[in-house]
Amino acid sequence: MTTHTTDTWIVSPQKIPFEQPFALQNGQTLPRFDLMVETYGTLNQEKSNAVLICHALSGNHHVAGRHSPDDKYPGWWDNMVGPGKPIDTERFFVVGLNNLGGCHGSTGPLSHNPETGEEYGADFPIVTVKDWVKSQTLLADYFGIRQWAAVVGGSLGGMQALQWTIDFPDRVRHALVIASSTRLSAQNIAFNDVARQAIITDPDFHDGHYRRYQTIPHRGLRIARMMGHITYLAEQGLSRKFGRSMQSEGYQYGYDVEFEVESYLRYQGDKFANRFDANTYLRMTKALDYFAPAAEFNNDLNAALKTVQAKFFIASFSTDWRFAPARSRALVKHLVRAGKYVQYIEVESTHGHDAFLMTDEPYIRAVRAYMNNVAKECSQ
Repeated sequence: MTTHTTDTWIVSPQKIPFEQPFALQNGQTLPRFDLMVETYGTLNQEKSNAVLICHALSGNHHVAGRHSPDDKYPGWWDNMVGPGKPIDTERFFVVGLNNLGGCHGSTGPLSHNPETGEEYGADFPIVTVKDWVKSQTLLADYFGIRQWAAVVGGSLGGMQALQWTIDFPDRVRHALVIASSTRLSAQNIAFNDVARQAIITDPDFHDGHYRRYQTIPHRGLRIARMMGHITYLAEQGLSRKFGRSMQSEGYQYGYDVEFEVESYLRYQGDKFANRFDANTYLRMTKALDYFAPAAEFNNDLNAALKTVQAKFFIASFSTDWRFAPARSRALVKHLVRAGKYVQYIEVESTHGHDAFLMTDEPYIRAVRAYMNNVAKECSQ
């Protein structure tokens, strides 16, 4: 739900219950679940103008707008989604959600298990990208959406968009896969494991049931985020923003903050640890590790893409070393080999992996042009 004031675009979240057992890829079953969503724009009579926004590791349902005029920050993709923006809510009905296992309202480790009456905590099962996509089909059914005009996502969100086209090929017309990959590299899996170890070895972790002890593994989550944040940035961007600038004159010969970049990372780590759940972080990184859409096809991606019906927009960024352009180019080659329609842009950027959240003009212009064509399809 959205409302407009003179200066602020006000949005309201909505929790949608699904009162049915939900079987997960790992063999476990959730007795029921909720999905927290925000919607923007109006669903047309044919229900043909719906766009699903899939979030990355630390994202949520709050994609755009503000919850109140006093909100300091808008949604995480406010530069991309909204009235007159590339994903134009004056033409599209846009749905953003918090995935299963999240910590912003959807059923996850912070939720109560209806079978025990207690918080799930560490007992919440590990979920996968396939699980998320399957839950999203139920969300589409809730809104009466038979086919998405587009499924859009960056990073882990792009993985969901790709999985949609494989698992439910007739329910997606367009997939926008941005700064993403068909599977993680060994280096990326290694980064994720170091982050998890920082959390799990925190003395306040308590085998994942830290809330029973009225504590959180703040130190571990802080370190995990600091390290992860470095991998989302590019050396060029960090050097230009901070260089070797110091907070005071001369070396202090100690371990407190001396360099500006240290202050920045510690601030980011503390801010994240205060708003994000550690058990959710563990599960989101595992979903990244496990993502392998060709696994059910003897690891043959060409076979996995054979029945895909969607058209693709794929974007990568020159300084993204966590999801390097080579990974996107490889997907493009597989799509072309499979005879699928694909547009590809490789954007020069100094923002690293986080560029998919930024406003590099060629990127914004390319998404706008592509979505303009999708909107024209919806009106035909």
